[in-house]
Amino acid sequence: MTNKNALIQPDRGQKAIPIRLVDKATFPDWLKSLSAGQRAAVEAQKFTGGGYEHAIVPQGDEWSVVAGVANVESLSSWCMAKLAEVLPEGTYRRDGAEPGPALHGWVTGQYRFDRYRKDPKAQGPRVLLTTDVKAIEPALHEAEAVAQVRDLVNTPTEDMGPPQLEDAVRALAKAHGAQVSVTGGDKLEQEYPLVHAVGRAAARGNAPRLIELIWGKDKHPTLAIVGKGVCFDSGGLDIKPTAGMALMKKDMGGAAHAIALARLVMQHNLKVRLHLLVPAVENAISGNAFRPGDVFTARGGTTVEITNTDAEGRLILADALARASEDEPDLIVDFATLTGAARVALGPDLPAMFARRDETADALLSAGKASDDACWRLPLPEAYREYLKSDIADMVNSAPNGFAGASVAGLFLDRFVGEGIDWLHFDTFAWRPAAKPGRPKGGEALGLRAAWHMLKGRYD
Repeated sequence: MTNKNALIQPDRGQKAIPIRLVDKATFPDWLKSLSAGQRAAVEAQKFTGGGYEHAIVPQGDEWSVVAGVANVESLSSWCMAKLAEVLPEGTYRRDGAEPGPALHGWVTGQYRFDRYRKDPKAQGPRVLLTTDVKAIEPALHEAEAVAQVRDLVNTPTEDMGPPQLEDAVRALAKAHGAQVSVTGGDKLEQEYPLVHAVGRAAARGNAPRLIELIWGKDKHPTLAIVGKGVCFDSGGLDIKPTAGMALMKKDMGGAAHAIALARLVMQHNLKVRLHLLVPAVENAISGNAFRPGDVFTARGGTTVEITNTDAEGRLILADALARASEDEPDLIVDFATLTGAARVALGPDLPAMFARRDETADALLSAGKASDDACWRLPLPEAYREYLKSDIADMVNSAPNGFAGASVAGLFLDRFVGEGIDWLHFDTFAWRPAAKPGRPKGGEALGLRAAWHMLKGRYD
């Protein structure tokens, strides 16, 4: 990706191409203010003031840009993002006002995943100026976090297995003076039996592990962030069909979100004791793969009967959530690409969110709305706990019916979160199947900014 730090710069009066934003209400008066030649040029480009439209306005030997937005008085993160994608290389400023929240989309719109293929036609950076200097660093940090999620998810499993997830956490720790510990091998089997069971069939290089990062002062409230790190999901012995396996490099998207959120927490020195946990595995198939019908004792003593080896994400999260609960945190936030049921209910753009406490859910939903990262709360109905009953163990990992799949998965996880602990669970897609301005096709951060702004409001 283009150096993000070069994409937003302080406005010190340097030469820049003006961008005038208009909406349907202000467009007619703006058009009347132009010369006859300028009006003809704008009309020839069929510009009508609609959202994501733009036109070039000649001004003698110079030129400016006019762009349509939904409301000039209330900009979104994405209203200038298409301009950042299509305008020529150069330096720009919003004419007569600040870009405000549009700074985010300006940067994320220039994201490119070019690890394996360089675009010979790629343009240089489009730089946006702002006099609101204090807004630059937070905007860049959020855009960097989004880019990290995209990079991690877009990278195929050959180059993004459990060892590479560990490397990402270690790099983060080194940058911010945090401590990292990794549990693997026999110790993993003893202390995190479900993580070990899911990942034990992988090749030795992709052996399962539980990655932990600790940062911050003991006197501050503990914030636990947990991310599902299934680096590839074949489905195990309940193997997925070809179409279902095609995007499974993204099944570590929860871990990507957790790592990026931890990065934001440390960058902004949030007053918390951060505990990041990433159970990292590959759900592979070999002679020692875990089987339907097996029973395992999770961390904490709960026995789980395996009724579906393709419901593996909740298993590794169970051990990690149990470990996080042992420190009695003020809040646990987990991210997981957990269920197809959430996508059926809400589609690819809207992450499902589950919460124990209404006030925490309300704060998250408000933060998501304010940051253009909307989420939708789904319930954890007590009546559906019976779907997880087992004849031979404390519970099954997958209900025998297809009802309320996302909620039932949430109820499974709830069993492993300590009693009375405030908890938020995201069932996110981590993928964008079709591009939108500022949001290219591929790996995507969905719920990340909502969670971050909620945490800022809670702890800053």
